[in-house]
Order: sequence, then structure tokens, then C-alpha cells
Amino acid sequence: MSVLTVAVIATVGFSPFHFSVPCILFGQAMPQPDLFRVEICAEKPGVVLSDIGLSINVEHGLEQLDRADIIIVPFWNKPDEKPAQELLDKLISAWQRGAEVVGLCLGTYVLAYAGLLDHHRAATHWEFEKDFTERFPEVHLDRNSLYTSDERLITSAGTAAGIDCCLNIIRDHYGSAIANRVARRMVVPPHREGGQAQFIERPVPGSTRDSKMNELMDYLRRNLDKPHDLDALAGFVSMSRRTLTRHFFKATGTTIGEWLTAERLQRSQELLETTDKSIESVAAMAGFQSPISFRQSFKARFSVSPSEWRRAFRGPEPVERV
Repeated sequence: MSVLTVAVIATVGFSPFHFSVPCILFGQAMPQPDLFRVEICAEKPGVVLSDIGLSINVEHGLEQLDRADIIIVPFWNKPDEKPAQELLDKLISAWQRGAEVVGLCLGTYVLAYAGLLDHHRAATHWEFEKDFTERFPEVHLDRNSLYTSDERLITSAGTAAGIDCCLNIIRDHYGSAIANRVARRMVVPPHREGGQAQFIERPVPGSTRDSKMNELMDYLRRNLDKPHDLDALAGFVSMSRRTLTRHFFKATGTTIGEWLTAERLQRSQELLETTDKSIESVAAMAGFQSPISFRQSFKARFSVSPSEWRRAFRGPEPVERV
């Protein structure tokens, strides 16, 4: 079994956390030292400063990429700035000769600037989805997955998803047993259920320039647990159904039904995180017709069940001290 060389690229303004993830997982956390060899390189060898003032002294230049089996770009702190062409050319050449090229979090931008991700699936931090898709329309951005792998082009969502991604690379090369041992040493789950959907902030329009629609939205928020029909709501604002539908969409960019569902899901999140109410009670208090419809809507939006959401965002119950 040959040792796989992992080249981790330190770029100016790198994030210490993102940078440390592959260095630790493929290095100190490995149960066997002869599976991966981590080499740190930079565009210019020497001192490279991070985004918080820490610095590292890098011995190798980009020539290390010519022989690496796995190349990792752990971060890119200037999404609106194209990296140096030398780096992009090195990544293209490495991928063409058979290396795996990895972009963690905003490191995905570097692979995209190189053109490697055109017509391939990719992931990046959810806060940059809009910017990424506008810059790189040819890339098939996966808006939910924690990481993607498409023809030796591997990318991850933001921050901690880099750990999931690196564990999956280890799993692909050496199997679940080794990946699980690394995960235990890192004290993280070997595989996380769900995806980015459970972490994305989805603000619901709170107010608009239309006072009538604002009045209606305030009323609906106070009465989320009650059923509503379009005729009654049209009467509430003294409009016809058609006029209400048109005004609401113009004011919010969404339909009344979609807005209500989003509000109810947001309310259910708050209840799951801050109360001990049963799933059935949460469903009723948030205005869902039944626990089944609540679970279906919640899973469809966040890719996890209400119970899984509660465990993830509330954590275990504290142990009572005696």
C-alpha cells in the first residue's frame, strides 16, 4: 500500500480553522502514519499570513502539486478575486494527470475560477450561493449537500463540513473502519445526516411597503395555529381574492400559502429549540393540520426530521446534579 501525498495550499489570508482541518485529519488524527503524507505549499514559499494575524512558514512552492495525489484548497478569502494563473494552471494540470482536487468551503471558488467545475456538481458555503451561481453559471451547485464528489473534483460546504468532506475522502481510499477511527479521535460523527438545509437562514419577509399586507402578515403571525382560507383573508383586508393574491405577491415575492408555510416552519423551529412540547403539540401550535403533514413539510425543507432538529440544536438534556 503506497503512501498518498496530500498537498494543502496555504493562500494569503487563509483561515486557520479551515487550513487545520485537512492537516489534522490526514496527519495527526490518522491511526496509521503510513497512509497519507501531508505537505504544505504556497504560491511563494516563506511566511504566509492568515486572516486573523496568525502566520505559518511554508517550505514548499507550487511545484509540490506536480506529484501530489490529493490537492486541497482549504479556503479562499477573496471570492471576487481570481487567483493567480500559475495556481489555476497547476490545479488543471494535476487533475488532468489523475489527481484529486479538493476545494473546502470557499476554496470551491478557486476550482471554479480554474474552470474545473464547469458542468460538474459542487458545494460551497450557503451564504455565498447567489454570488457563486452568478459568477459560475456553468457549475451545477448543490445547495444542500455537505460535500460533493464528481470525477475527482471534491468540494464541501462551509466551515465544519470540511471535516465531513475529508472523512469521506479517507473512507473512499481506506474504507469505513479507518474513517471511523479518525472520526472517533476527532470526536465527531463519521457521517452526518441531512445537509446544509438545516443550517441555512431563510428569512421570511417581515414587513413591506404595503401597509395592508403588513397588517395581514401581523394578523397571520398572531394566529398561525388557526386555519385560514383565501376568502376570509381577502375580507380581512377588504379586497377581492384576485386583488389580494396580486398585492401579496408584489409585496413579498411569494404566495400567501408559501409565506404561511415558511412562518409555520420557523415557529416550529423555535418551539423545538426552546420547549419540551411533543412533536404533536409543536405541529398544532405552529398551525399544521396534522403531525404527519408537519413532519413531511419539515423534512422537505430541512432534510432532517423535527426530532433530529431538536437533538442537533438543543443538545442532550443536562444531567441533574445531586
